[in-house]
Amino acid sequence: MTTMTDRYTVQAGPVTCRQHIIYLGGVIRGGFSQDMRGVISHTRVVLRGLFGNTQNKAFGFPSGLGTGTTTGATGFGAGLGTTGLGGFGGFNIQPTQQQQGGLFGQPAQQQGQTQPTQLYQQVTALSAPTLLGDERDSILAKWNQLQAFWGTGKGYYANNNPSVDFTQENPFCRFKAVGYSCVPVSKDEDGLVVLILNRKEPDVRAQQQQLVESLHRVLGSNQTLTVNVEGVKALPNDQTEVIIYVVERSPNGTSKKIPASTLFSFLEQANIKVQLTQIGVVMSVTRTELSPAQLKQLLQNAPAGVDPIIWEQAKVDNPDPEKLIPVPMVGFKELLRRLQIQEQMTKQHQTRVDIISNDISELQKNQATTVAKIAQYKRKLMDLSHRVLQVLIKQEIQRKSGYAIQVDEEHLRVQLDTIQSELNAPTQFKGRLNELMSQIRMQNHFGAVTSEERYNVDADLLREIKQHLKQQQEGLSHLISVIKDDLEDIKLIEHGLNDGGHMRGGILS
Repeated sequence: MTTMTDRYTVQAGPVTCRQHIIYLGGVIRGGFSQDMRGVISHTRVVLRGLFGNTQNKAFGFPSGLGTGTTTGATGFGAGLGTTGLGGFGGFNIQPTQQQQGGLFGQPAQQQGQTQPTQLYQQVTALSAPTLLGDERDSILAKWNQLQAFWGTGKGYYANNNPSVDFTQENPFCRFKAVGYSCVPVSKDEDGLVVLILNRKEPDVRAQQQQLVESLHRVLGSNQTLTVNVEGVKALPNDQTEVIIYVVERSPNGTSKKIPASTLFSFLEQANIKVQLTQIGVVMSVTRTELSPAQLKQLLQNAPAGVDPIIWEQAKVDNPDPEKLIPVPMVGFKELLRRLQIQEQMTKQHQTRVDIISNDISELQKNQATTVAKIAQYKRKLMDLSHRVLQVLIKQEIQRKSGYAIQVDEEHLRVQLDTIQSELNAPTQFKGRLNELMSQIRMQNHFGAVTSEERYNVDADLLREIKQHLKQQQEGLSHLISVIKDDLEDIKLIEHGLNDGGHMRGGILS
């Protein structure tokens, strides 16, 4: 959305800042405008709430979103009563003393009182100052416009009235944005209260026990109360967030948590705040969930100074309406603070990702070691199985010694003979074995040529090959011994035949 005047341009539109969608209220370019129709139109909306007895919501940090009529609320926005805006990812709640009346927490002026309100002073300074009474007042009005749009400086508009301060909380400041924060999910009975300390996280963790003891003394050193730390988280600017809750133990042995609202009210007392400051606590807040009525009231009405169109668009573009809620931001300091918190959260997430990555690497190493051990145990199991089988064979032989062969054993012997004959068949396994032996010889002969190649033979297969070759060797040895015996018999026969021939020749002679 771009509004063109004769000498300057006000440009508004969405700007994305990492994961937070931000809608800038406008950026000033060029000089000044001679008419104030856009400013006056915007002012009528605010004046209508100021002088029409409607609820007014100031826009800024940390004073809240105005002065509602609800007290004791612990959610977001002064539209709910007494709360302020907090840090990224939640709502830092600061209850303020409830006042009835005007904008920015100013007391309501009584009827008939002629003192102008702050908003009226700002409008007069921007549109019709009467300080000099000539054409220089128009130049002064343009200068006041620039200061109001920028959110800094003082505006002079009349001789008898003091100047008005232009801060970034004024409704005409253009450096305003809408971001998103997480909706609190903790309940009041959970008793969680957040303490912001001006200390670094390592120091807080190292002195956590001393902090708990100091908080216990702040609570009056009551023996029935116990201070517990729920969590510790680092914040920018060397600050630390500590979440605590207090448990009260009754004489009958039962225990319960002190409600967050009760504990927060106690910590917000003036004398207690002094004691908390001495131990480094700069802020205490609660983060309790919003009721549906509070959430609806918050979303329905745009904060003062925020364009309702931008507020509605922010609600439409909410990436997760169930968990996120739009929050206004004023000035670059607030934007920088949220950016710093986001960068810190990114570093924490990266640290957690690195830890998970290291755990995954360790698990992968353990898995590889386990797989190797499983393979080793499988080989050991196979060896033990063969040894057990050999033991059973010997035991069965001793048990059946002296008995005749039974029918089932005869069938088993026939099957084993059949298997043996198949193994010894030239066209079956024996031929393959001979081919394998020839290949082994060739590899030994040409091993120098292919020295880079390595072949591994399974231990079981190698053992079977050795067993088969041993059987073949035993068969050849037995055959050689039979042949030798037959040769001895043949020689003996020849010798007998020769002796018989000589005897028959002597007899005939």
